[in-house]
Amino acid sequence: MRPLYWKVKLNCVEFCRYIQFYFFLRRIYNYISGSLCARQIRCIINKDMGCFFDFTVMTAGKEQVLMVSRQRLFWRLRPYDVPGSDRAFLRACRDNCAYHIRHCSGYAAICAHLGFSPDQLRTMEDLAKIPVLPTLFFKRKILFSMPRWRMAMEVTSSGTSGKFSRIGFDWGFFLAEAPMVVNLGFRHHLVSAKPAHCVILGYKPHKSNRTGVTRTMFGLTHFSPPLSRTYALRMVGNSYVPDLDQVAQALKKLEHSHFPTRVIGFPSYLWFGLKRMEELGLHVQLPRGSRIILAGGWKQHADQEVDKATLYALSERTLGIGEDHINELFGAVEHPVFYNTCPRHHFHIPAYGRVIIRDPDTLEPLPMGRVGLINLISPLMTATPTLSVMTDDLGYLTPGETCGCGIRSPYLTILGRVGMSGIQTCAAGASELLGKGEAF
Repeated sequence: MRPLYWKVKLNCVEFCRYIQFYFFLRRIYNYISGSLCARQIRCIINKDMGCFFDFTVMTAGKEQVLMVSRQRLFWRLRPYDVPGSDRAFLRACRDNCAYHIRHCSGYAAICAHLGFSPDQLRTMEDLAKIPVLPTLFFKRKILFSMPRWRMAMEVTSSGTSGKFSRIGFDWGFFLAEAPMVVNLGFRHHLVSAKPAHCVILGYKPHKSNRTGVTRTMFGLTHFSPPLSRTYALRMVGNSYVPDLDQVAQALKKLEHSHFPTRVIGFPSYLWFGLKRMEELGLHVQLPRGSRIILAGGWKQHADQEVDKATLYALSERTLGIGEDHINELFGAVEHPVFYNTCPRHHFHIPAYGRVIIRDPDTLEPLPMGRVGLINLISPLMTATPTLSVMTDDLGYLTPGETCGCGIRSPYLTILGRVGMSGIQTCAAGASELLGKGEAF
């Protein structure tokens, strides 16, 4: 019992540090939002860290207003107050776009070719004017807005199509992302002080693995202090090997634990794992408070995809986890905004991003309810010009009031992937402006 005691104690201390860090960020925000000086200034602090802060202090009588760009937006306490965040979002997008034009010649060439400048962003409807870069484009080109030595890290997409994106993350990204993840984690009941065992239906981290999904799943284990981590995919030699039998046996043992279990991973591997448990005749009742967190899509297993109702029913039958304890996440390495399903399993748009549905033929914005290509917009990153990216997924938007969960922001329904010909044409057009090789 002594090793377990110390392990629980250490993980509780680790969790408390995360909470302290969150409130530390809030104290910084409250401090810099107060009265600092009586003159107008514009400055960039810690420029070598990649636009870590970007703010303006302006005087209006005795009151001084601090205009924070990226940090002001991502430190908001109301994660689904989309109308209330419009002004901050538009300002952050304008500053983000100007930064990329100044520091990335390739992105500047694309904007110049399309006749776009950040000054055109005056209303929320103007967001549709921002040059859209398909995710396929980042699989063909390396496009950075700062040299690699100034980046915090560089990650890649999963590369299921044979090619992968290479995306750089700046230090300011983490300062903006941390409060976003904490706010949404509390909002969706992911954050817990109670330690938990983690079963990850994904890749075990390895020095040769730089994929964003691997880092994301490892990060998701820290929503509660992790007691243990069991991985379904382990590195053997130079490649990953699945071991679903080990996962099934681990879940059987965790049935008798005093702590809950968190199953984290791809929905496809959850389906395969649960089917394997049925074949082995294993049915467990995981402890109270156990939860399933799904991240990523079916991708190369799209031909075996099942609907959510079937997957959730199998989960409750095999693990004893009902759909009210299942969270599904959506995002991309090119757009790392934390989308999380509501209790009715809808992806409501958070205040930190915007979604435009575009006509596959004309790329014109479509109204609510119309099916088209999903265009994701967020001013989160400055190391890579991913302000506005086009996925190869089809989907549509629905007014949030029709959901009934209490969140009023529109929600996104993803229907699946579209044929690649149109996306390839769009990506090729952007590539022609840049030639071959990297662009800074």
